[in-house]
Amino acid sequence: MVALIVGAILIAFAIFACVPGPLSWWADVINFLKGSLPVLAAFIGVIAVFIGFADIKDRLEAKREEAEEAKQAASDKKE
Repeated sequence: MVALIVGAILIAFAIFACVPGPLSWWADVINFLKGSLPVLAAFIGVIAVFIGFADIKDRLEAKREEAEEAKQAASDKKE
């Protein structure tokens, strides 16, 4: 319940800070978003590369397991 109240207060403050009035931080918010987009894009790119490497690793492991299972099945049929 406390988290809900604190969250509502913070959202209200953010709206109050961005609308024209005594604070008028809208221009600062836009500058922050413009400056953070390249950093966010780089961060998402690094995560995507790590996910890609993990996917390739998983595919290679699956192929090895399939080959091992096929080899095991072939040797079971010979016996």
